[in-house]
Amino acid sequence: MKNILLFGAGKSASSLIDYLLKESSTNHWLVTIADVNKDVIDAKTKLHKNARSIALDINDSNKRQPLIELADIVISMMPPALHILIAKDCIQFSKNLLTASYADESIKSLESAVKEKGILFLCEMGLDPGIDHMSAMQILDQIKANGGTVISFKSHCGGLVAPESDNNPWHYKISWNPRNVVLAGKSGAVYKMDGQVVTETYEHLFDPSRKVTVENTTKEIYSFYPNRNSLSYIDVYQLENVETFIRTTLRYPAFMNGWKQVIDLHLTNEVHQYQTDGKTLEAFFAEHFKKFNIPADQPLSAELLYLGVNDSKTLINKGLCSAADVLQFALENKLALQPGDKDMIVMLHEIDYVLNNTTHHIDSSLVVKGDDHIHTAMAKTVGLPLGIAAKMILHGKINLTGIHIPIIKEIYDPVLHELKEWGINFIEKKD
Repeated sequence: MKNILLFGAGKSASSLIDYLLKESSTNHWLVTIADVNKDVIDAKTKLHKNARSIALDINDSNKRQPLIELADIVISMMPPALHILIAKDCIQFSKNLLTASYADESIKSLESAVKEKGILFLCEMGLDPGIDHMSAMQILDQIKANGGTVISFKSHCGGLVAPESDNNPWHYKISWNPRNVVLAGKSGAVYKMDGQVVTETYEHLFDPSRKVTVENTTKEIYSFYPNRNSLSYIDVYQLENVETFIRTTLRYPAFMNGWKQVIDLHLTNEVHQYQTDGKTLEAFFAEHFKKFNIPADQPLSAELLYLGVNDSKTLINKGLCSAADVLQFALENKLALQPGDKDMIVMLHEIDYVLNNTTHHIDSSLVVKGDDHIHTAMAKTVGLPLGIAAKMILHGKINLTGIHIPIIKEIYDPVLHELKEWGINFIEKKD
């Protein structure tokens, strides 16, 4: 019996766990899931006969390493900074590793050791990054095969609230790691537009005037902010001569307005500390505004007020916290998906290319709605590609070694094909 080891059973893991357990019966798998909270695991596995739940502090190498040693393949759904602990153990014990996170510098530094061991680290195998890479490369490779030359590539993706569950001023609810929401964009962004490299600071990133239309959604107009360093993917996508290249995150315009004020009011500050025990959200905001000399009569957006500026009842009780910590607490309390709520994933690729001296345009869009607040669209689109890839590796259908992301045809074609069976299907419009 093959042993699949999954680290992490959080918000984005529900569909992955369901998929692995569904496949476990026919494939004779044992699915071992380790998380700091065993009750969370048991709630998602429903004590399935092929599931094994283990309470684990990921920093405890004495418990972590024996689990990895006994695994046939390892999947990490831990926060990105913790992947390195698992990755080094996977090298030690010669185990393949899958993650949905960016292949950051710490992971890339292991390239020679991974190759030497003859194992595979498949990173960026989730939604964004993940499905975005696979769907884009499928189109780009076809354009090149037909003799076309891509001149503009824009890729947008957002985890949003479905229209039927949209009932707050932010037009947003949290369907993934809330800390990532708080810290998004802090490093600014770099991209290429009309042949020029553009660098944007954090303070200017959330501009509500930047908009894009996605036709097969109820609310067709979205705002977007550029992601990190888009330039690093120009070579990855083999688009060295492209004039425009940008990867972005989609939000509703109201979110951009609200988050711009959050930044302007230093609410994502991680340096200054506040004692929050016995303190309400209202008291924290008052103290924070005073510390940063923000006038008491400062006009505040409806979005910011919704987070609890005047909330004299909700106690924080988190000890010493930064403003970013309290902001995360407020988001978790005010913008959580409620029972019955549905989230929505929207992705759009805008691609211009030249073929036979004529410019052509492709819009390729994806819309996925969640089933409920547990089986979210985010969980589906992050987890299913990981599960499918794990199955392919265990079946010997992926035999790569080294550190890879899913831009290779032998990965993206079968994964995208199976995702269609789960309702994750792109619609193309060509001009």
